[in-house]
Amino acid sequence: MKKPQVNYAFIDGNNLHLGIADIGWKLDYRKFIIYLREHYEIKKAYYFVGRLPQNQKVYRFLEDVGYTMKFKEVSLDNKREVKGNVDSEIVLQAMLDIGRYEKAVLVSSDGDFACLVQHLSNIGKLECVLAPSRHNCSHLLKKAAGKRISFIEELKNKVEYKK
Repeated sequence: MKKPQVNYAFIDGNNLHLGIADIGWKLDYRKFIIYLREHYEIKKAYYFVGRLPQNQKVYRFLEDVGYTMKFKEVSLDNKREVKGNVDSEIVLQAMLDIGRYEKAVLVSSDGDFACLVQHLSNIGKLECVLAPSRHNCSHLLKKAAGKRISFIEELKNKVEYKK
């Protein structure tokens, strides 16, 4: 019998949330983690996000359904907008854990991850990139991922939140 793979997902939480909202629907995070486990053999799904006190219930829910939360302290920019960019934390975690997983799934549409995707691909550790939608996915990320990119918008019937 084939030994199941130990694969990890690295999720850019804000990019995922805003990317799905931009195409006009809501993601069911419970269905999404089930999808990741069933289709990519994900054993650990890191969810990276800037921590806001008013979102504690959401964070608790995500933990309860199986995400491993990784928080970044947020700050205010010059326009008094909240900033909690998690790009470097995702790259660091992917590299710290590189010996613990067989393949990585990156969930983001951000071109800043092109170098991580290229490196993981070069060493045989990239399973795929899942971007929220095709139209707002960085061309750099698409290029780095090549044929290993898929779009969550195409999974709407499987992972959409319905009341």
